[in-house]
Amino acid sequence: MEALTHLLHGFAAALSLNNLLFAFAGCMLGTLIGVLPGLGPAAGTAILIPLTFSLDATGAIIMLCAIYYGAMYGGTITSVLINVPGEAASVVTCIDGHQMARQGRAGSALGIAAIGSFVGGTLATVALVAVAMPLASLALKFGPAEFFALMVAGLCLVVGLAGNNMLAALLMTVIGLLLAMIGVDPVRGAPRFTFGVEEFYDGIGFVPVVMGLFGIAELLLAAEKRQTHMINAELKTWLPTAKECRQSAGAIGRGTVVGFVLGLIPGVGAIVPTFMAYVLEKRISKTPERFGKGAIEGVATAETANNAYANAAMVPLLALGIPSSPTIAVLMGAFIINGITPGPFLFTEQPALVWTVIASFFIGNALLLVLNLPLVGLWAKLLKVPFSYMCTGILIFCVIGAYGLKQSLFDVWVMLGFGILGYLLRKLDFPIAPAILALILGPMMEKSLRTTLEISGGSFAIFLDRPLALAMLVVPVIVIGFLIFKPRSLSPLRESDVE
Repeated sequence: MEALTHLLHGFAAALSLNNLLFAFAGCMLGTLIGVLPGLGPAAGTAILIPLTFSLDATGAIIMLCAIYYGAMYGGTITSVLINVPGEAASVVTCIDGHQMARQGRAGSALGIAAIGSFVGGTLATVALVAVAMPLASLALKFGPAEFFALMVAGLCLVVGLAGNNMLAALLMTVIGLLLAMIGVDPVRGAPRFTFGVEEFYDGIGFVPVVMGLFGIAELLLAAEKRQTHMINAELKTWLPTAKECRQSAGAIGRGTVVGFVLGLIPGVGAIVPTFMAYVLEKRISKTPERFGKGAIEGVATAETANNAYANAAMVPLLALGIPSSPTIAVLMGAFIINGITPGPFLFTEQPALVWTVIASFFIGNALLLVLNLPLVGLWAKLLKVPFSYMCTGILIFCVIGAYGLKQSLFDVWVMLGFGILGYLLRKLDFPIAPAILALILGPMMEKSLRTTLEISGGSFAIFLDRPLALAMLVVPVIVIGFLIFKPRSLSPLRESDVE
């Protein structure tokens, strides 16, 4: 009942003209980011963070969250029309969505995707309201040892699910933690890892790093894989038929459950729930031979799981302060930039902000449904913009965004340097996510560990005396051990497995 009261107050604030405009702008920009092949939620959110520098904290977070779930839907359009996923989570949608387009059913595919995204996102937000406060209340009982163990567990799970090469994932985690230590020691006040560079005294900037690793690197990769043609898919109708809606109802429900449950687990990328939902739907279907040939249930379940995952992934962030994916890590960085620390104290210290943001999820999902059904044709035309123009425009925006944070050319060079580094790492198949999450969690892990050791007089035995902290440290070790020694056939899901 208390959560419902807070949510109603949140709706009152979220429905103000300013916040509605921020949600609208975020949905539009997010869909655009999703439409542009090669970009995605993480890169798009990172690139557009500078747009929110002049906004108040609530408006900035609302807009960035809208960009996130708008991008999760936007990738559907390119998946259906040109068989190119705008972002990784839309890979599965290509399987049946593009076949439907070739059969002249592009409108039905895009329509059921919009409806499924709305239903999945809305129901997942309802579940978020139900579980966020109890989870945050439980986390309030944590001490520094438990918080350190929780962050280590979240980071280890991300490492374990980052890819086939565990050593590469661990190496990227160490690099992220080392980057997080650059600056002035919070206890002794002495500079460390600055190498005499004054600009490093405040630490390495999160925005230039993430814009480089995601934005610039993705642009370089997209330049190699650009699509130059569209199919002749007629969008005869914006809505699926009544028969198609009945066929998709069960798939939408199952996709919602799969997406929400997997969204609660740190380290599970968006492609995993969409693939799992698709496989489940195919296995329980009485006509599995239709899948891969234009089955509307395949589009419905994948897109529903996609958006249900996007909203569920906010639960660990808001309630525990643990980012569960690269995009959520970018959002967490945006929270911190605006002076907000996600976690259990957020619900007690800034309830107005957190419930306004949660209420904006409902509004944003409704806006996406209203916007994208009639505007699919417009988004499709954007794909005809010459890639060289689009790439140049995004690059200029990245440079302006990196410079605008501190009016420093040093940040621009940092962004470009990390962009080249990110490109090379991606070409070498090194996962970026562990480094970004380690960069975000590093300072908080250090603070919690130092506080814990101060309490124990420098003894690590305190973790053995606290069962909950010990359990949270043991579980990820077991998971990583299993992932290291299991057969290759059971290795973590990769995008290439779905294509």
